Amino acid sequence: MTYRTGMLLALLALPACSSPSPAQSAARKGVAAAAATRADTGRASAKADPLASRSMGSPNAPITVYEMSDFQCPYCRRHALETFPTLEREYVATGKVRWVFLNFPLTSLHPNAAAAAQFAVCAANAGKFWPVHDLLYRNQEVWAPLKDPAPFLLTLADSAGIPRATMLQCLASPAARQAVEADAAGAARAGAARTPSFYVEGGMIEGAYPIAVFRQVLDSIYKVKTGK
Repeated sequence: MTYRTGMLLALLALPACSSPSPAQSAARKGVAAAAATRADTGRASAKADPLASRSMGSPNAPITVYEMSDFQCPYCRRHALETFPTLEREYVATGKVRWVFLNFPLTSLHPNAAAAAQFAVCAANAGKFWPVHDLLYRNQEVWAPLKDPAPFLLTLADSAGIPRATMLQCLASPAARQAVEADAAGAARAGAARTPSFYVEGGMIEGAYPIAVFRQVLDSIYKVKTGK
């Protein structure tokens, strides 16, 4: 079945944090295959899905959205605080969309973005990704300008109920850094060059679009895929 969404998504571009370096060449067919594999893995077993701890919604949802964001990007903050709560209520909670978060820190623009991303990965390992996701964006103006954000970030772990010893052990391991690097490489292969970007069933939305645009895209895809 062919979806008539690619052209629409390709035309969308709004204020976003842009990397000064060109992204790697778009390999969207490959990313679509990877997305399908991940979705199938999630359906088979949530525990086997490496992104399950950073996903929200049913693994059987007809639509999967991959969000590629930077915790220090102000446009990502806008999306997280102003748009995503409505998306969660109207599409994720209703079983229409599975939402997956991928870290895409633009470190040449945001010196603390990688540290925040690694912190979020460790929160995910502790089963607290989404509470920490919200705390990072709500407090972005506090930790973003700090020379060393680590002490403040640990207070967010306290707020989320993550034992400090657990968080410190995770942060000391190379696994969190490697997970962030893998996310960023995948985002670049998808053709993302700015944040936030959203890979939606074969198309890309780039920028912090208002809810009306997401409704138009998601409702259109949902109708095609379900006939409803």
